[in-house]
Amino acid sequence: MGQVLVLNASYEPLNITTWRRAMVMMLKGKAESLEQDSSRLIRPDTMLPTVIRLRQFVRVPFRELPLTRKNILQRDRHCCQYCEYKGPKLSIDHVIPRSRGGEDSWENVTTACLSCNVAKGNRTPKEADMPLKRPPRRPLSSLNFEATRQIDSGRYREWGKYVIGWN
Repeated sequence: MGQVLVLNASYEPLNITTWRRAMVMMLKGKAESLEQDSSRLIRPDTMLPTVIRLRQFVRVPFRELPLTRKNILQRDRHCCQYCEYKGPKLSIDHVIPRSRGGEDSWENVTTACLSCNVAKGNRTPKEADMPLKRPPRRPLSSLNFEATRQIDSGRYREWGKYVIGWN
């Protein structure tokens, strides 16, 4: 039926769960509903929750997201950061080329189509006169990736006000 964004007591996103699990948490008094989908009714008097908040704060250990091709493409929304091309011919580009001391880090790699990557070559974006649409940054969590994907698809627009980094 749908997915539900689970927020900590401090309103930070924790995870995405099923509507059934969300309903159990609400019935047990462990969570409260913040957003509902009025088009979907569970019973005549109960709407399907889309965002819930835990009543008690849950401490979550920090886990750094690994720097992988998949995660870089997901961070940049499968879009060239130079010309905004979306398609199958995407590659990973180093903003400061490795031959000039550029490192493999979240702040130095970005998604580029093959033609922009070749055109930029062994230069910085400024030298190539190819400004980035969005500067590369370290993502907050994998949850933000999934939530952003759901928001972008238009399914859960109400999640946007709770997910940091969603434009």
